[in-house]
Amino acid sequence: MMWRQQIERRLRQQRERRLWRQRLPLSLLPDQRVSDGRQTLCDFAGNDYLGLARDPRLAEAQAEGARRYGAGSGASHLVSGHLEAHHILEERLAALTGRPRALLFSTGYMANLGTLQMLCTDGMQVYHDRLNHASLLDGTHVGEARSRRFHHRDYDDLERLLARSRSDVPRLVVSDGVFSMDGDIADIASLATTCTRFDACLMIDDAHGIGVIGENGSGCVGPRFGPDQVPVLVGTLGKALGSAGAFVAGEGDLIEALIQFARPYIYTTAQPPGVACATLRALDILDQEPERRHRLYENIRYWRSGADQLGLPLISSLSPIQPVLLRDSQRVMHWGRSLRESGFLVGAIREPTVPKGQARLRVTLSAAHTQAQIDALLDALARLAVTAPFEEAPAT
Repeated sequence: MMWRQQIERRLRQQRERRLWRQRLPLSLLPDQRVSDGRQTLCDFAGNDYLGLARDPRLAEAQAEGARRYGAGSGASHLVSGHLEAHHILEERLAALTGRPRALLFSTGYMANLGTLQMLCTDGMQVYHDRLNHASLLDGTHVGEARSRRFHHRDYDDLERLLARSRSDVPRLVVSDGVFSMDGDIADIASLATTCTRFDACLMIDDAHGIGVIGENGSGCVGPRFGPDQVPVLVGTLGKALGSAGAFVAGEGDLIEALIQFARPYIYTTAQPPGVACATLRALDILDQEPERRHRLYENIRYWRSGADQLGLPLISSLSPIQPVLLRDSQRVMHWGRSLRESGFLVGAIREPTVPKGQARLRVTLSAAHTQAQIDALLDALARLAVTAPFEEAPAT
């Protein structure tokens, strides 16, 4: 059977290239800790930036939503699955981001896939930041649009590409807000100015900015850049807001077009109503407890100060995503395993998620981390820097 042989060949090649991915079944514990069944680990790998995912108030809101509406929505939004909780949440998300309307999706991947599938018609030319998330690139492919990549955060390069493009077809510029592997932040003002000059639509995926960036957690874009400057804004609910799902925010015509034409929206069961209720509670906490963001940024400053003193090769980032650039894939995997043995869960990121030679530990910080936990991680990294220094990969 040729199809079986093809699968076997691909799996064999994945193992031979030492790129095998594995899931790690975990139990969640208090205080940013998890258990893998063998030991307790301090979680520096997740995206729970404000510590809301384990907040009992969200759990109670989700349970109350399930008691009121049922465990599942039962249908897509366009059939009978668009419930009161979903509608209220869309209105709250529109208000948070300063947009007339917002539309819920079940995942961030689906939000990007559906939005780009809908937009990429009529010969659309698309321009991606080179480090954009995979879902943005995949959405362009689904939409069958021509796409080009500009150098990361190099808006002069983007301008050169736009200047050479055809002005008689629609143009779309797409960028992450906070880049998920480097942690740096797009210059929204420069992107908006360039897009206005060339009559291009700007789409920002603010998955890692919502709840974290901005005066009230409205993200990299928020009300500061209106829909005339950033017409298409995507955000997720499963990171800083601690629940699950995603949304697209913008003008009424954009939202209506997504409802009419975005296949991942049309043909997917709406998210469980209890999840929407949990997100509504998270938005209340975001508004009422700004000290969570303050603690997060204090933790970021504390971490960077300690890492600088150790001479760790940090990527320049002021977001909760704090990569330690080790470059070699085997070195990164060795450090990741060693950290787990020392009681820390840290993402070991390698190709193809990042380019070859750019492997890194992806340390993520939360408002729920204590400085004692950060100190303990820094101590473990200091020991690794002595026993397995940056310049040489460990023996395999």
